[in-house]
Amino acid sequence: MAQNPNNNSGFKFSPWMSIVLVLMIFFTISLVTDGLDLSNPGKTSLSKFNKFLEAGQVEKVTFNNTKATIYLKKAALKDKAHAKVKNDITGKLNVKGPHYIMEIGDVKAFQDSLSKADASGKISEYEKEAESMWGDIISLLLPVILLGALWIFMMRRMSGGSGGGGGQIFSIGKSKAKLFDEKNDTRVTFENVAGLEGAKEEIQEIVEFLKNPEKYTSIGGKIPKGALLVGPPGTGKTLLAKAVAGEAKVPFFSLSGSDFVEMFVGVGASRVRDLFKQAKEKSPAIIFIDEIDAVGRARGKNNMTGANDERENTLNQLLTEMDGFGTNSNVIVLAATNRADVLDKALLRAGRFDRQIYVDLPDIRERKEIFEVHLKPLKKSEELDTEFLAKQTPGFSGADIANVCNEAALIAARNDKKAVDKQDFLDAVDRIVGGLEKKNKIVTPEEKRAIAIHEAGHATVSWMLEHAAPLVKVTIVPRGQSLGAAWYLPEERLIVRPEQMLDEMCATMGGRAAERVIFDKISTGALSDLEKVTRQARAMVTIYGLNEKLGNITYYDSSGQSDYNFSKPYSEDTAKVIDTEISKLIEEQYQRAIDILEHNKEKLTQLADILIEKEVIFKDDLETIFGKRPFDKQDESPVAE
Repeated sequence: MAQNPNNNSGFKFSPWMSIVLVLMIFFTISLVTDGLDLSNPGKTSLSKFNKFLEAGQVEKVTFNNTKATIYLKKAALKDKAHAKVKNDITGKLNVKGPHYIMEIGDVKAFQDSLSKADASGKISEYEKEAESMWGDIISLLLPVILLGALWIFMMRRMSGGSGGGGGQIFSIGKSKAKLFDEKNDTRVTFENVAGLEGAKEEIQEIVEFLKNPEKYTSIGGKIPKGALLVGPPGTGKTLLAKAVAGEAKVPFFSLSGSDFVEMFVGVGASRVRDLFKQAKEKSPAIIFIDEIDAVGRARGKNNMTGANDERENTLNQLLTEMDGFGTNSNVIVLAATNRADVLDKALLRAGRFDRQIYVDLPDIRERKEIFEVHLKPLKKSEELDTEFLAKQTPGFSGADIANVCNEAALIAARNDKKAVDKQDFLDAVDRIVGGLEKKNKIVTPEEKRAIAIHEAGHATVSWMLEHAAPLVKVTIVPRGQSLGAAWYLPEERLIVRPEQMLDEMCATMGGRAAERVIFDKISTGALSDLEKVTRQARAMVTIYGLNEKLGNITYYDSSGQSDYNFSKPYSEDTAKVIDTEISKLIEEQYQRAIDILEHNKEKLTQLADILIEKEVIFKDDLETIFGKRPFDKQDESPVAE
């Protein structure tokens, strides 16, 4: 049988072995010294001993300067006076003895009395034991040894040496970074990172520099000191760092930004120093700090007196270690955050983080690659098309796609299927985006019709507008916190024009407009629609400069580093104009939606009736009522609202 080369066959000493060893030593000593003492000796006085001696009941006496041990004759054990010492601790007859122990006052007088008894034949044997200091020494040293052992044990616990979770008092200033090297089983490689080609190329170059630095230094190039991964949550920043740990043949230190934060003063800076000290000792090495915004937040903003001194000290130490007077060589720092706008400017400058790598949400091609990675461990049907799945998930991050795959597998298992098919993935997308169906929720017929009219209004307006996302599926079954849900087909755009935003706003107001057209009343059901349309209108006016009255101006600071954030960047008069223009935009699109629905009132009612009957309608139902959409596109992907 082949043996594991990593198996360490060396003997490891355990603290429990020392306890067993001590017990074995005592047991051996007991065996050597006339066996185990199972006797049950009693205490007696000098006067009683003299009576035993006069009666000829004493067989043997051994004594030292303080104590005498008395052995009785076998015949004497029949006397009732010795009933308590007749048997040993096991209940058997104690023939061997000893039977009594007695304290001695005057040793010389006691020895003289024994001599007289021996001369008269009343005692068979007596002897004086040799003086030994070992008993006294052990009795004095044993408490000291026990206290010392207890102290060592506590110190090891407090310093983390014994592997315990409590304490850690003496190692509180040590780095908490987890070390990965070529001996660790790190399975994530660049092959496991789908998409993110640009980010992988830059990260891979850093790994390549550490493996083969001469390739770059021979023409005068210098190794980058740091790379900052920035992007929305779930896009694969930490996964990229794990891939670096799997690919690099150098030590890789991984920790979170919050690991530097502690309630004790000076601990954060101490941990930074210790981290870079360890990395320098193992250089070339890579340090990965996840969620660096926990420690790298801009200094001096909203700072109460002394409130952030400890965090700022930690940041100052990090800045010094990355590019200070005594800069560590061959140590590269990778960091990840989704809040680069709050980071300190000194941390972002070249020489510390030479590269800022933006990890964006994946496009349709990258989503297909990500699906192929996450589908590998699943038992899927043969006809499953990953390109179709990529079209169904616009705006999904890598973490969202992993969640979709897992949810689809759970749904298939719940339905007792042997493989995951297309419908399971569609149900998983519905579950994640729209929420769980609540078919048992009590909805009155009047409320159900109002919901149907509302959702039919969205469907009708979006179908009639060129730039609005057309609808694929509508349901009036409550999902999550909403009473109805609609799945649209948004076009993935890199830039958005004003007419596209206005069409989307009009479609969003279609629900409330339908309530006004059919019932001549409005309800609270349009809250989420109003939130969405207000955000869009405010963005058009204050961010993108798409309003004619205000002109080409923006009041948005994309860097988040504005030095004038103590007040609004516009006057009160401008604020009134902004409010007026936002309201004007929304009301114009609301009226536009009403006009569209007035012209298609019968078709709106017909669509709502089908929705009440079936509870779910699809694109085919809309084509039956309205006909084919003239500006429809073939490659479309649904999103729920």
